[in-house]
Parts: sequence; C-alpha cells; structure tokens
Amino acid sequence: MCLAIPVRVVELVGDEGAIVDLEGIRKTISLALVDGVQVGDYVILHVGYALSRLDPEEAARTLALFAQAGLSVGGAAAP
Repeated sequence: MCLAIPVRVVELVGDEGAIVDLEGIRKTISLALVDGVQVGDYVILHVGYALSRLDPEEAARTLALFAQAGLSVGGAAAP
C-alpha cells in the first residue's frame, strides 16, 4: 500500500530539493515535480517526491485524521 502524506518544508536545498519536517523527523526530498515551493509551505510527499502543494488548513485536517485513526506518520505507531 502506498501513502502520500502532508509535510512542511523547512529548508530549500539546491535547485530542486527541500528538507521537510513531520513530527520532528526531517528528510531531504525532491521538488522536481512542483514549482514555486517556499519555506513554510506544505507539500504532499510520496516516495521522496513532492507531488503538489497543500494549504496549511488541509494539511492540519489530514494529519488530525491520521492521529484519530491511531496512526503516526512520523515514525512509530501512535499509542
């Protein structure tokens, strides 16, 4: 099963890269498929690639739904 998750961009790296944060976990990803991403934006992340930008309210709703379902998208399963 594949899962795409919202993550927040905390740093731009080179021409097509970014460091993103999700629940304290940081990862370098590719922005090759999305134009105009800035620090602070949320993007949908799938297999190391940002697929699209996402508004902060939608990102918060999506992450809250994961939490309600008992899922932790940043690492270990939620208690």
